Amino acid sequence: MDHMEDHVDDGALDFRSGTPVRFAFTPDVEADTAPLWEKVKARITPLEWRAHAPLIAEINRLKREKDAVILAHNYMTPEIFHGVGDYVGDSLGLAREAQRSDAQVIVQAGVHFMAETSKVLCPDKRVLIPDLMAGCSLASSITAADVRMIKARYPGVPVVTYVNTTAEVKAETDICCTSANAVQVVEAAAAEWGSDRCILIPDEFLARNVARQTAVKIIAWSGRCEVHERFTAEDVRELRSAFPGAEILAHPECPAEVIEAADFAGSTAAMSAYVLRRNPAQVVMITECSMASNVQADAPGTHFIGPCNLCPHMKRISLENIYSALAEDRYEVTVDPEIALRARGAVQRMIDLPPPSEPARYDLVKARHHVDVELI
Repeated sequence: MDHMEDHVDDGALDFRSGTPVRFAFTPDVEADTAPLWEKVKARITPLEWRAHAPLIAEINRLKREKDAVILAHNYMTPEIFHGVGDYVGDSLGLAREAQRSDAQVIVQAGVHFMAETSKVLCPDKRVLIPDLMAGCSLASSITAADVRMIKARYPGVPVVTYVNTTAEVKAETDICCTSANAVQVVEAAAAEWGSDRCILIPDEFLARNVARQTAVKIIAWSGRCEVHERFTAEDVRELRSAFPGAEILAHPECPAEVIEAADFAGSTAAMSAYVLRRNPAQVVMITECSMASNVQADAPGTHFIGPCNLCPHMKRISLENIYSALAEDRYEVTVDPEIALRARGAVQRMIDLPPPSEPARYDLVKARHHVDVELI
């Protein structure tokens, strides 16, 4: 890092207890964080790194001191994902890692429902979220009362709930799923309940895309992810015209017509695995912006092209408030024990399903055949 040699600036700014605290970019900090810089330098400028590196070093020190781990979702910015994340991945992967970790403190670098899921699975651990306002449009789209109403309307039909929901909603459901295993969970639930129908809530677009992958009839709710619902098939057509050699990967929270027009569809883990396995020259990721930035660190030979949409909730998490979470032991996430017990059953049923040999992809031949979904 020749361009940073012998440089010590004023350091990164943290607002612990309302008082600015600066950490200097010293030679020791530079040396300690040099391997991390090598991973992110294609996405972060040297000027930005001089601000990030001192906080990264301090956060990693505090983790050791407090017996803490940071679970970083794929939508975190690169300085968080690569700089301080101990376990990184999609919602399913992070849920599994929360259970496996021996650490006493979990800091969730993600949104609130993810922190709740960690607490539900690890009731004896202290779970912290750096910003209590880091929510989710899907989690806000449905309540526990809504699920009770749905169950009363469709007695005997299994309820599969996306993990992007509150603990109260999970407590009312039969089994949870993620975009990585939704088809598998729906088919397993239908078989166990002896039903040819399954309720898949709350993401309407995920439900419509799953319906095209299975013979199980899907009943859906009208929730949507505010990041993925904005993508259109016209976006894909314009990208193909502008970049004819690019491979287009889409997340199943996108509208069905986007999936139809893509070259690959799957969860964030599946998209990442696709790029790392195939090493395409050009890729478009139809998902949240930070996804491409984080995959690029491990795929330097691939050129990543927009578009992307920012998740305003994920972007509430920063190095500064991660530091404050560790330094001040805030903000602790709690779940009512009775709700946690019921929610844990739904999440654990999902985790106990046999994991696929590789992240599941959506069959694009099936994806292009329209299938009716009953919308509640």
